[in-house]
Amino acid sequence: MNEKGSFAFFNLSDNVNLISIIGAVVIFLAVFIVVSNAYKQMKQKRAEVELSEHVWDGIGEYKNPLPLGWALMFVVLIVFAVWYFLLGYPLNKYSSIGEYNEEVSAYNAKYNARYETLNKEQKEAMGESVFMVQCAPCHGLEGSGMDGKAQDLTRWGSAKGIEFTLKHGSTGLGYGQMPAELVDGDDAKNVALFIANGFKGNDAGKEVFEENCASCHGEEGEGMEEVAPALNTYGTYQFVANVLKSGKIANQDDKEGVLVIGDMPSFSHILSDNQIEAVAHYVSSLSKQGDKDE
Repeated sequence: MNEKGSFAFFNLSDNVNLISIIGAVVIFLAVFIVVSNAYKQMKQKRAEVELSEHVWDGIGEYKNPLPLGWALMFVVLIVFAVWYFLLGYPLNKYSSIGEYNEEVSAYNAKYNARYETLNKEQKEAMGESVFMVQCAPCHGLEGSGMDGKAQDLTRWGSAKGIEFTLKHGSTGLGYGQMPAELVDGDDAKNVALFIANGFKGNDAGKEVFEENCASCHGEEGEGMEEVAPALNTYGTYQFVANVLKSGKIANQDDKEGVLVIGDMPSFSHILSDNQIEAVAHYVSSLSKQGDKDE
């Protein structure tokens, strides 16, 4: 109720309220007229009636013309709809939803402009805040994977992370499954060092990669569309951002305490591009910190 004690719904200065009241009155009168007319016709007795050719279970259908009330309502509703959209409440007129969308757009523009001025350390700090809310429930506060219940992000981005993937295989990111133990032993260590070092040095690892990995991941680790992801960005925030946008199917592997808690969903509809980039920077810093701790 407003200060004068009357309900705000009946404030006729508001076009929406006025249109609603007029529409309700028109519908009530139309229903009353149509129902009254139909009731009168039901009380009339007709000695002879014309039936249509349609018969269901011995029950015929009156061959009646379209009721005048129905025809009138049909025309009135069409006229009302045209008037409503063009004059009564046009599409470009004020609405609370439109106001909300404008405010969100203005805030996003301001937020994006502010984000562009952040340096790498500030982006990592921002990513940490988002990580604690969206990622820590599965990966742990320190990103260690909570004793194998999720990916250990402190190991990710390093040669040890690649060795772990080679040992247990990998699924998700919209590609097929890479089998476990495709290479092992010294071959796995060498190829892991080769990839982690940006495809430089370690001739033994290069040879193993060309023989076992290049057919899917490309000769330079550039990846192949719908076949395998690019590895030449492994260890960078771009790789993490791709995982966050694509989601990941959990490995169905319980060896050595590697437990599965389910798939990681895509965050493309949960986080903005800037937030995804910030989280990616933070996750990349976790892997570097893990290297320092060892």
